[in-house]
Amino acid sequence: MSPHIFIRGYLRASTDDQNAERAREALSRFAEQHGSRVASWYTENISGTKANRSELMRLLSDSGPGDVLLIEQVDRLTRLTRDDWETLKTAIQRAGVRIVSLDLPTSHAAMRVTTGDDFTARMLDAVNAMLLDMLAAIARKDYEDRRRRQAQGIEQAKTKGVYKGRPADESLHAKIRELRAKGFSIRKTAELAGCAPSTVQRALKEAS
Repeated sequence: MSPHIFIRGYLRASTDDQNAERAREALSRFAEQHGSRVASWYTENISGTKANRSELMRLLSDSGPGDVLLIEQVDRLTRLTRDDWETLKTAIQRAGVRIVSLDLPTSHAAMRVTTGDDFTARMLDAVNAMLLDMLAAIARKDYEDRRRRQAQGIEQAKTKGVYKGRPADESLHAKIRELRAKGFSIRKTAELAGCAPSTVQRALKEAS
């Protein structure tokens, strides 16, 4: 592999830090299979539907043209609305970063630098841009379908008088209380527990 390729791993785990660790191992293994390694990691504890991605923006800011943004699945990068996805895609294109996703085999060719083969590189970029758009649309639709089914299920449960609300994750709440007892701030507790600061505040409120 050419030394010019710099691979940056992007992990997004909305709540479960075990999922982020599993994804990290999968990305490391993939890079090794292509004769390289992930040189830098960026972990975001945020929903795929949120456009404000501080770690992803830091990754793009750190990147140079031709660097690889390595992800496990396209929905780790986006479940965004069309407008938000277009904004993010523009930022990625401006940075000159190539997206490689384990679930998008055609993108894997970006792990190999083709010296002087501008035609092949441009064709691959065009194909992958189209497929990324399709997968981004599918990821958003899956999210919206799931939300709609959840809302319908809740309405049916309410009609039957059996709706109990969303069950608390007791193990996560116990971990939050333990970290806070050790003196960690709400922000640091959220980072260590792999959840959002609002989840920390909710868990503490329920415990009080």
